[in-house]
Amino acid sequence: MPNETITIGGKSFDVAYQPGEEQYLRAAAAMLDVEATALIGQIGRLPESRMLLMAGLMLADKTAGAEDRVRQLEQQLGEMQAEIDRLRATPAAGVAGLPPGTLERMNALAERAETLADQFESR
Repeated sequence: MPNETITIGGKSFDVAYQPGEEQYLRAAAAMLDVEATALIGQIGRLPESRMLLMAGLMLADKTAGAEDRVRQLEQQLGEMQAEIDRLRATPAAGVAGLPPGTLERMNALAERAETLADQFESR
């Protein structure tokens, strides 16, 4: 199993990983390092275990918030998809709901408006 040295909060750690997982290890270490560095900037020196615990808790809090937001967005997406499906099932509902003869009257009005516009432009 390969090893890699990662740095979190200014401290180096040798970590073993599965082949092909190195990019995930580096990304996770970078996220943890951001939190640890922020903690050190706010609090100062911390014992290694406390620094890692606090940084891990901060990431867990962010993850929980992101998961809540994902659930909300998935619910909204489901509602929107249901509305799309409903509208697709009744595409002519808007036209079918018009009183009889409305489309014919609207077409006649549009033709009359075009005729008047043509007459006005010719003057």
